[in-house]
Amino acid sequence: MGRRPRETGPVVDGVLIVDKPAGPTSHGVVQSVRRAAGQKRVGHTGTLDPAATGVLVVCMGRATKLVPFLQAGRKTYAARMRLGVETDSQDADGAVVAVTDASHVDERSLCEALTRFQGDIEQIPPMVSALKVGGERLHEKARRGETVERAARKVTVDDLMLDAFEPGARAEASFLVTCSAGTYVRTIAHDVGQALGVGGSLVALRRIANGPFVVDEAHTVDHVAQVAEDGAFPSLLIDPLDAVARMLPQIEVDDPALIRRLTQGAELPDPGTTDDVAATARVGPDASPRLLGIYRAARAGSPARPQLVWTRPEELA
Repeated sequence: MGRRPRETGPVVDGVLIVDKPAGPTSHGVVQSVRRAAGQKRVGHTGTLDPAATGVLVVCMGRATKLVPFLQAGRKTYAARMRLGVETDSQDADGAVVAVTDASHVDERSLCEALTRFQGDIEQIPPMVSALKVGGERLHEKARRGETVERAARKVTVDDLMLDAFEPGARAEASFLVTCSAGTYVRTIAHDVGQALGVGGSLVALRRIANGPFVVDEAHTVDHVAQVAEDGAFPSLLIDPLDAVARMLPQIEVDDPALIRRLTQGAELPDPGTTDDVAATARVGPDASPRLLGIYRAARAGSPARPQLVWTRPEELA
């Protein structure tokens, strides 16, 4: 077994938005951030393929506990597909399995095809995905040349809009898609090509938003390394409470006795919703808001059970 990573710098808690480059895996980017910042506990909220670029939400320190709550948001991608070329991976990295003349496809027919893949749709996960079947990830099976049956999964495509179209035998189309977590954009490209009768594959993908976290606030890996070398890495981080506030509604608690009970794992009185909510309180000498935890009620009108207790009793002093 390899040696466990250890902190080489002061432990930090927060959320870092990275602009992932093409080439490395998402895990590789996390490793680069871990080394640069000298941190042990680092995770991310949603994998991007090696060839894909864009927003990778990286959680540091205690903020790794927020991953399940930050990864649930809608994703927005700028993508490009090639019609008339089908590959075994549904993208440009795979082997070509079929070639068809797509010259007859025009912008109108393409837009009509795109509308069929909006709303709640079903997708069959590609063999190169990280989904586990029989205890093993599909891409591991695919590397051995195996193909297995995969059950279709329901996903939601909120918006699917054509951005540019270049007709021809190998027509290419750029499009924007906003979709639920777990949606495979490469499969959208493949399925649209199938609907048009010419096949299709993804040739470029950039995630421009992951929930409320957008590419305009993302930092390159090189910039992260440079800032960390200058000793200013914490300045790049979004505070955990601020990150949660972007995703979840907040309930401020002002009863000192209830605040203490919540830090000990008590339920939050009826929050008025069955969705996740963040409980906050103003405690400490500066009376600034502090995240107490994240709660969810099983049914309307019932107390909400803690999904995550963030503040410990000893931190109230």
